[in-house]
Amino acid sequence: YAPSSVRGLRIGLMKDFGLDDSDVQDGVLDEILFISTEGEEGIIAGNNPRAVLLSVYEYLRQNGCRWLMPGKDGEWIPRVDGLRSVSLRHKPSRRFRGWCNEGATSQDVLLDMIDFTPKVGMNVCMIQFRVPAVFYERYYEHRHNEENRTPEKVSREQVIAWTRECEAEISLRSLSLHSVGHGFTIDPFGIDSANTWDRMEDSEIPDDAREFLALVGGRRGLFGGIPANTNFCMSNPRARERVANYIADYAQNHQNSDYIHVWLADDYNNHCECDACRKKTPSDWYMLLMNDIDAALSARRLSTRIVFIAYVNTCWAPLVERIQNSDRFTLLLAPITRSYTKTLPAHQLTEKTKPYVENGISMPKSLDEYLAYFEDWKKVWKGRNLCYEYHFWRHRIYDPSGLSLARRIYEDVRVYTDFSVDGLIQCGSQRSFFPNGFAYYVHARSLFDASLSFEEIRDDYFDCAYGMHRDEALAYFEEIEGLFDVVFTEGEKSTDPTRSRYFCPAEAERLLAIAPCVERGRALSFAMQDSDRRLTAASARLLRYHTEYVTYLADFFSKKAKGDTEGAQRSCERFRVEFGRNEERIEAYYDHFLAMDALLQVAYENDHGF
Repeated sequence: YAPSSVRGLRIGLMKDFGLDDSDVQDGVLDEILFISTEGEEGIIAGNNPRAVLLSVYEYLRQNGCRWLMPGKDGEWIPRVDGLRSVSLRHKPSRRFRGWCNEGATSQDVLLDMIDFTPKVGMNVCMIQFRVPAVFYERYYEHRHNEENRTPEKVSREQVIAWTRECEAEISLRSLSLHSVGHGFTIDPFGIDSANTWDRMEDSEIPDDAREFLALVGGRRGLFGGIPANTNFCMSNPRARERVANYIADYAQNHQNSDYIHVWLADDYNNHCECDACRKKTPSDWYMLLMNDIDAALSARRLSTRIVFIAYVNTCWAPLVERIQNSDRFTLLLAPITRSYTKTLPAHQLTEKTKPYVENGISMPKSLDEYLAYFEDWKKVWKGRNLCYEYHFWRHRIYDPSGLSLARRIYEDVRVYTDFSVDGLIQCGSQRSFFPNGFAYYVHARSLFDASLSFEEIRDDYFDCAYGMHRDEALAYFEEIEGLFDVVFTEGEKSTDPTRSRYFCPAEAERLLAIAPCVERGRALSFAMQDSDRRLTAASARLLRYHTEYVTYLADFFSKKAKGDTEGAQRSCERFRVEFGRNEERIEAYYDHFLAMDALLQVAYENDHGF
């Protein structure tokens, strides 16, 4: 690092080289990548430390390097005779580009995902919950796969230590750390949010906490017995003060968090029904809470940024109250119940909003409808916006080809941009790379560079992952896409919804014809396995397991399509146990817990509206 040097590759901040970096809205939040090299000499720079790192990876990418999946087996570092000259000045197309922990995760997986993040141009890592025990417990206890893997306990102390390690690795790369989300509705009252969705007995509620919990159905307590699903009485000024001070304490002790997310409970129709709370909508009380938080942070001279959320009860914009200090806040749109079979083709809204009904709402079912409510928010909120998306949650499982999901992501990014949403955080598994990482690559690259076409991103990925077999690999996944119609697998194609959301005999016939496709895929995997390119060999291994995976999946969905409920449930159980034997071999890419969680929702059709 020698800014005055005139030889070699010089890496540093743009200002160190006298380069203008004034054309960004916010020098901390936004990046400029600057590369000007000839052979082995020149400048690689950025307007802030994160941008410098992104510039280095972009320079390597321009010289043929690729990172398609986390870990060493997901990278391609070519041997070249000389470095190509690069001239580039790029501002990423969207400000927020990243992910949030979900599903079941090991510490190794999380650390690899953090390392992967800047390599594909992403800049945000979110660690959800104050103590994210649930995600670790799902993995180390091997939930949904106990027959094949011995459950292992993991202590809260260990989870906290691992969380700190993740935060240190995020900081090392100057990535943007987003923290918490759910939990602030209960933690300030002595109810541990680390229990998350575990059921608690009413007797476990601290005596001095009950008066602050939301009154629902004539009683104050945990909503459905679940801590994370419980709101507090927001009209109670003492309750809001405790929450605001608790968040200020958290911010003071976690100044490495760039953004603290303050969300309400993870359920709906659970707003407090006391006489005082009924005088305002949940969003109006929420705005008052945001102002209380701002006052508490300002009193301590903390510049912590806060994210508030348009989610479940707060999809409806406030009627009266407004945030006073918009510079501190960012609005997060979270369309959890939208359809993932379609986006907004004409980029024009056709749906109308419905009035808020106290604890009697039904959730929006389309992106069109969500954006209609979001337009109401934008009438009263003029600050920054981003989106919390769920492409890599259950919906990744319902598209075994990955191609439909990849197109949906590409299209959604453009729609959200049209509606002033400045990027996406994906709520989904960090093991969303089975049978490949193409859909995640689309997420990262389309947010980083909006000028890229879907076909350019696809060809780039398949060229590198499958080499000389790219056309055969694409043909296999296109055939899988045709066999598993996502409109059907998402439960939106039933010919008799009174029987089942999945009753569609024609789909059963289609799925029962999967055998020839599977045989072609298996033959292709063996043809690829001897590649001297490690990435291609790893892709071949995933393809081989995928042919087994879709065989089980076709059997399960064909039974659902025929209306054979008990047969489908037995098939799902067989799938869970038998394919679960493979999990340890592909667990860096495949989340067996989340796959089974998604399929059990289909088997029993008990998805609770989410």
